Amino acid sequence: MLALILYLPLPSQTAAAQDASAPPPLTESFAAITESPLVPDDDGFIRRWMILEPIAKPNPTNTVFTGKYVRQALSRETYPGDFDSIPEAGEAVRGDQALTWHALDSKLWDVRLFDFAQALGKPKYGVVFWMVTIIDSPREMKNVRLAVGSNSASRWWLNGEVAVELFDDRRMVVDDVLSDRVTLRKGRNVIRGAVINGPGLSDFCLRLLDESGAPIRDLEINFGPSRRPA
Repeated sequence: MLALILYLPLPSQTAAAQDASAPPPLTESFAAITESPLVPDDDGFIRRWMILEPIAKPNPTNTVFTGKYVRQALSRETYPGDFDSIPEAGEAVRGDQALTWHALDSKLWDVRLFDFAQALGKPKYGVVFWMVTIIDSPREMKNVRLAVGSNSASRWWLNGEVAVELFDDRRMVVDDVLSDRVTLRKGRNVIRGAVINGPGLSDFCLRLLDESGAPIRDLEINFGPSRRPA
């Protein structure tokens, strides 16, 4: 069971740390997506995500992340753009900050948002990250649970409805919080999430579990047109 997170610096990370003007390359934790659909990894973790560059939201401590605070900070109203639309890679969000969406495959079972921000030279602390992914299911699946861990607090939506909420100052733990039982539609399903963090590292992991608690693997993660038969 994967429950311990070790952030050990690679040699290239150590070298980059010696030169603040040269952030570690994005390829250490992420790769650009391919045209082919991706499937969950052997443990069921979803690794393909559209990630928005971090939104600055200064917080000197993570202890402020109560349920009320997180629900207000991470909501349809604070989402940068049309909550019900699917962003495209390279799409820019205009507002107080100019931000861009990136389509990436995580090389690790946990999606390391801190590394994402650092590699792009963006703020790493006191930030909000928004993520979107699209799941193609071969059939309707009932009694499914979203299993999420995040550092720090986060909220997650399935097909526009809140499914999982993680509050307070917390470290990322596998399957830290499970959703109530939900139904995956046959065909396309949209998972949207937001992670908020003050000081420290930021990452998350997410997988879908069947009614017996086993990871669901016969899914496709694909940002293009669905390739599954209707």
